Amino acid sequence: MLVTGIRLYNKQCQRGGSCIDDLPEILSEAIPSATRTLDERLNSCQLLAHRYTALLEAMQEDPQRFSQLRFLKLKEALFNVRQYEAFLCILQSNAITSAQEVESLDAQFEAAMMLLKNTVQDKTSVESREVFPLFMELSKLWTGFQDEMLLLSFLTNMADNLQQFLEIQSQLFPEEMLTSLLEGVTVKSDEERKKETVETRVNVSDFTNQEWLFPETTDNFDQLLIQYRGFCAHSIGVKGIILPGNPAIGILKHKEKYYVFSSKEDAYIFAEDPDKFIQLNIEKAKKYAELIQLLELHHQFEYLVPHAQVRKASTGSMKPPQKRESGTQTDTHILPPTIVRSYEWNEWELRRKAIKLANLRRMLTHSMQTDLSHMRRENCTQVYLPKEAGTQTKRDNSSNVPKPQVFLRGLRGGSSPTTHMVAVDLTRPLDET
Repeated sequence: MLVTGIRLYNKQCQRGGSCIDDLPEILSEAIPSATRTLDERLNSCQLLAHRYTALLEAMQEDPQRFSQLRFLKLKEALFNVRQYEAFLCILQSNAITSAQEVESLDAQFEAAMMLLKNTVQDKTSVESREVFPLFMELSKLWTGFQDEMLLLSFLTNMADNLQQFLEIQSQLFPEEMLTSLLEGVTVKSDEERKKETVETRVNVSDFTNQEWLFPETTDNFDQLLIQYRGFCAHSIGVKGIILPGNPAIGILKHKEKYYVFSSKEDAYIFAEDPDKFIQLNIEKAKKYAELIQLLELHHQFEYLVPHAQVRKASTGSMKPPQKRESGTQTDTHILPPTIVRSYEWNEWELRRKAIKLANLRRMLTHSMQTDLSHMRRENCTQVYLPKEAGTQTKRDNSSNVPKPQVFLRGLRGGSSPTTHMVAVDLTRPLDET
C-alpha cells in the first residue's frame, strides 16, 4: 500500500507512474454510459409491460377479438417482463450508488493529494511519520476506485446477460403482431394509471374494522413496506394480472401488513374479506412460481426464504422459526459387566490353541479323490516337515598326507668344471610329525 501511494503521488507530480490508469477519469465516463444503457433498456422493458397489460385487459373485456392470442402465454410473458424490470431497477440503483461513491472518493482523493503536496512541497527530506500515513490514505482511496471498477464491470455483464430475456419476447410476440393487436387499444403507462385514480380516495367512514393510511396523516408514508412489491393486491388473484398500485387511494393495514390497490373499487372489494384474497394470491403464486420472487411472497413460503432475508427477519414482517438446543444421554453399560477371561481376539492365537487341541503330531491326514469328486473341490494336507538333525563328538581330530619335498643341490656349479646335481629328500617321516 505504501508503494502504491508513492507511485500515485509521483504520477500526480508527473515524475513517473505513466503506466497507472486514470481510474477516476475512466469511471466518470463509464458510469454515465452504463446508466444510460440501463435507462434505455428499462424504458423498452416498461413499454413492453404496458402493452402486455393493455392486451390482457382488452382480452378480458372482448375474448372473441383476440382468439388467436393465448391468454396464459401472454400472462406469463407479462410476469417475465416485470421480473426483468425489477432486476433492471436493482442494477440502476446500484449504478447510481456507485456514481455517488465515485464522486465522494474523487473529492477525498483530491483533498488527500493536496494535503500531501502541502506536506512535501520542495523539502529535501520529510519525516516518515508525517508522509507515510498520507501515502497509505492515497492507496486506500485508490483501492476504492478499483472496487468501483469491478462493481461496474459486474453490473454491465449482468445487464448484458439479462438482455437475452428481452430478446426472447420479440420472438414470442413480434412487433408486427403486437402492433396489429393493439389497434384501437389504449396503452397506459404506470404513471398514467396513477394519475387517473389520484382523485379517487377511499372513504374511511365506510369501514369500521379496517385501518387506512394516507400521506397527510401518516409519518414516513413513503417508507412503508408495501406487500406484493407495490402491485395491486386485488388484481393478482382475481384478474390474474399484475397492475401497479396507487398509494394515494389509500393503504390498507391488515395484520401489520400494508396493501395498495389500482382503483377504489378494488380496494373496497379487497377490504371486505382480506384473508380470502390473500389466500387467492397465494394459490396464484403456487400456480405461477415466478410470482413468489416477483411479489416477494417468501413469508408465505418459508421453505423458499433466502438466507440473507432470514438474517434480517427482525426488521421485516417475517419472523424466523424458533429453535432451541436439546440433548439426550444414555448409560454406557446398561447390563452388569461380564468379562470372559478366556476370550481371545487374535486369530493366530486361536489357531495355535486349535493345533494344540488337535494334537496333529499323532494324527494323520488322508485325502482321496473319486470319479464323482474329480475337479469339484480342492483338497489339501498339512504335515510336519522333517527336521534337520546333527551330532557332535567330544573330540575333533584330523590327519594330513605328507608332501615329499625334493631339492637339487649343485645347480650353481662349483670349483670343478663339471656340475654334479644331487637330489635331497627333506620329507620327514610320518612318525616324527
